[in-house]
Order: sequence, then structure tokens, then C-alpha cells
Amino acid sequence: MPDSPHTVSDVMTHTAIAVGRDASFKKIVELLGEWKISALPVLEGEGRVIGVVSEADLLPKEEFRDEDLGLYESRSRLADLAKAGAVTAGELMSSPPVTVHAQATLAEAARIMARRRIKRLPVVDDLGMLQGVVSRSDLLKVFLRADEDIADEVRRSVIAQLPAAAELRARVDDGVVTLSGSLRETALVPVLARAVRAVEGVIDIRIDLRRET
Repeated sequence: MPDSPHTVSDVMTHTAIAVGRDASFKKIVELLGEWKISALPVLEGEGRVIGVVSEADLLPKEEFRDEDLGLYESRSRLADLAKAGAVTAGELMSSPPVTVHAQATLAEAARIMARRRIKRLPVVDDLGMLQGVVSRSDLLKVFLRADEDIADEVRRSVIAQLPAAAELRARVDDGVVTLSGSLRETALVPVLARAVRAVEGVIDIRIDLRRET
């Protein structure tokens, strides 16, 4: 097994704060502030995730506080108008929820967050039951990995797998991997670089290789 965390289950928060469909607007605000989080999964039954209520879902109530709601009739604003009058999690939540499985890679979770412009993802099993939550800050934990741990994995899982790689050396400083030494087949350099970048915690790679003659 590799030392580095490769899946969401390695970094997620297993104890997740969640609410039911009937949770009040005020209770949601209290929980977000108390736990210093930006969103809450909304659960039904024995723990199935049916939606997510976030700070963005709450803001329309303040945004439209002093506005004449009848002036807004465009379809693009109907959802915000509805949320401005909502008072429970079931009325406020975004549904269907954007979720991720515990077995997903960190890269997959990061892509979902970036594409959907969200900060937190409920982690669910195959039945949609809540397993935990993963946030942007959780995904960034891999960059706190010790330099020597990164270097050791590069040596074992990358360099040791290359042909004629005995002369390659790996040094890591603040997450930046420097490969030095000699390599007989320079065509392998792009492959080598991709393999090193795939090691969790690597921030950048520098290559200073000599070609063997």
C-alpha cells in the first residue's frame, strides 16, 4: 500500500454535522456559525442525503429583504426568490445533492468542487447514506506531508520501477522534488515526470538529469 492518501476516505471528516428536512432557518445559521462550516447535508430517514443547504442558499433572504419581490420575474431569479421566502432546510436546500464516494480519488473530488464551485462534498455510500464530509481544506492536507516521506515514495514507487534507474536520485524540499543523476533513455523523462507528479504531496518537480553514453 502506498504511504500517501489517495482516496477521499483518507482525508475526509467522518463525523459530519447534518440536519433534517424540517430544520429551521435559524438552526441552520446557528450550526454553520458554531462549527465554522459553509454547508450542511440534509438527511432523510436513516441518513440518506437528499440535499445540501449552504451559505449561498441562505443569502437570498437578506438580499431581497428590502426589495419588491414582484419586480423579479425572470426565470433565472425564480429559485432565489423562492429561497428568500424559505424557512426550512427542505425549502432551502439544493437538490439533488452533489456528492462523492469514499473510494473516489482526491483528484476526482477536487474536480467536482472546482466544476460545481462548491467548498464541501457529502461523502456517501452506494445507497446514498452519509459517511462523512470532505472539504477543500481536507484535500489540501496532502501538501503537509513530510518531505522525506514524499522522497521515500518517489524512490520506491517511481525510480525503482524504471529500467537502468540506479543512478537516479530524488531530493524533496518543501514539496518540490528534484531528480538528479543519469538516465540512459531520455524518452522516459516525460513518463518519469508524470509518475512523480502523481505522488500525493508533490508541489512541483525539477529534473536535472545527464544522459548516459
